[in-house]
Amino acid sequence: MEYKLHTLGNGLRVVLAPMKGTKTATVMVMCGTGSRYEDERENGLAHFLEHMFFKGTKKRKSAKAISEELDGVGASYNAFTSKERTGYYAKVSSQYLDVALDVITDIYLNSTLPSKEITKERGAIIQEIDMYEDMPMRTVSNVFDALMFPDDALGRTILGPKENIRSFSHKDFAHYLKRHYSAANTIVCIAGNFSETKVLSKIKREFGKLAAGGISKPSSYVAVQDAPRVAIKEKKTDQTQLMLGVPAYPYLHKDEYALEVLTAILGGGMSSRLFLEVREKRGLAYSVHAWTDKYPDTGYLAVQAGVEHAKLEKTIQTILSEFRKVKRTLISSAELEKAKAHITGSLTLGLETSDHIAEDAATSMVNLGHIRSLEELIKGVSKVTAKDCQRVARDILQTHKLNLAIIGPHTNAAHLHSLLAI
Repeated sequence: MEYKLHTLGNGLRVVLAPMKGTKTATVMVMCGTGSRYEDERENGLAHFLEHMFFKGTKKRKSAKAISEELDGVGASYNAFTSKERTGYYAKVSSQYLDVALDVITDIYLNSTLPSKEITKERGAIIQEIDMYEDMPMRTVSNVFDALMFPDDALGRTILGPKENIRSFSHKDFAHYLKRHYSAANTIVCIAGNFSETKVLSKIKREFGKLAAGGISKPSSYVAVQDAPRVAIKEKKTDQTQLMLGVPAYPYLHKDEYALEVLTAILGGGMSSRLFLEVREKRGLAYSVHAWTDKYPDTGYLAVQAGVEHAKLEKTIQTILSEFRKVKRTLISSAELEKAKAHITGSLTLGLETSDHIAEDAATSMVNLGHIRSLEELIKGVSKVTAKDCQRVARDILQTHKLNLAIIGPHTNAAHLHSLLAI
């Protein structure tokens, strides 16, 4: 994949990713902001603003006008807010790229944020919060983040608390927009089959008007933990959801790739150690997996599972047993190569379509300031050795670094805390 990077006079970065073999094209406009850039009073504002961008522009007066135009060409379109980025996109058949580019550009640059729509959308977002509250598998990560990042914006939810949602005014949105939605803090990525000259000309013409501004920078986070931690959200559920994890590495850390291979060995797929031990051998959970979450300055490794209430203790002990094994015994060359192949295959599949390529490129630009190619990632993974994995396991899988988050009908945090030893 060849990426072509252009920087406009106002600092806005444009990434073109031509794919001649596809019949689709994706427009992705991403802003380097999210819930991490909010203070406590603003928490939830970035996500609320993302919703408001679809409520009308000077040219397209309503949400109906925007959706009808995109629906009229069969587009797949949406937006998302994370801790550090907010994206707006539309994927279309290549012949309709002009429509997708025009609509996404318009909502990003010209949203009117009508006050009456703010009032209506409060109710929708509160319902979104309630919807996720009924999905412990999704919200256990909120409990975990609050435990992992105490007293920091990374530990707060993306949706924010209901009292904030009820309090935001048009002035709050306008202030946030001016502060973060600048040219220097925006990435426009077009991936798929398109005319590069025509697309670049349109982007220069429209986005060239955006105020330059600067790149948003959050306060950096340094993990400080000297004892294991437990957080329980007591709730009547049919199943206990748990997340057990440790602080790990940020993007570009020297052991970033070794961490990915270690994570794949532990819980990447249905032949991973945790899946075989927790599900296949012991029948403790239907689903169990491990993954890493990374930021430019911090990160973590986590394991998640859903279990019978009575089997929570046994599940925790089984996960910790696998942590001990991977620290003490060098993994075999066969298991190492299987993990590398798993990662390589997953990366390749994840960068197969125009929408995934556009999001990956824009995300890479936001987090790193450059694009890491598939080839670079695969090369990094290929160099990892068994000793690298063991060194990383010994570094991060330590008793005092453990964090256990639970949603379910449990109250004895002290007992669970006593189980946390590697």
